[in-house]
Amino acid sequence: MIGKLKGLIDSYGEDFVILDVGGVGYQVHCSSRTLQHLPSPGEAAVLSIETYVREDQIKLFGFRTDQEREWFRLLQTVQGVGAKVALAVLGTLAPADLANAIALRDKAAVSRTPGVGPKVAERIVTELKDKAPAFANVDPAVVHLAGAVDDHRAPRPVADAISALVNLGYGQPQAAAAIASASRSAGEGAETAQLIRLGLKELAK
Repeated sequence: MIGKLKGLIDSYGEDFVILDVGGVGYQVHCSSRTLQHLPSPGEAAVLSIETYVREDQIKLFGFRTDQEREWFRLLQTVQGVGAKVALAVLGTLAPADLANAIALRDKAAVSRTPGVGPKVAERIVTELKDKAPAFANVDPAVVHLAGAVDDHRAPRPVADAISALVNLGYGQPQAAAAIASASRSAGEGAETAQLIRLGLKELAK
């Protein structure tokens, strides 16, 4: 199995690059994001590789980092997500942004991917929610709160305050982060109105 390729960029296709490794040209399929960050033809490049072997073909998928390759694998554990959809998601969201979106249950961010509808986005967020926090760079308290709201476990004042901020036009992740901070300031037992007021102050910073 091929795990990594180092060579010179020969040429680009619509969704692949030809990488010249010692005179052998490997066709490597990449996300649009990866293709945009690769150098010009004739310059050196290194790609982490995922090798797919089928009865009728061998296909190589290339990634700028091992973490991106790991997300490619993780995405395909979700029902209805194959290699093409996984590459499309990684073309829309960088690995860190994808991790944050899943950790915060931000289905809207995932569904911005061409070809990914609300149902598939919902499955990605739901089925990978336990794996994403390890990669995410958001406050664990916010991740916990986003999960509690999504699972209808959050205290009523907290859920109502987040809902109020969303109705004012803020995104769910923004609203959850602001109210998580407001909850820490106000302490347990804070009323909805107080949380909204403190949340708006957080958002105005």
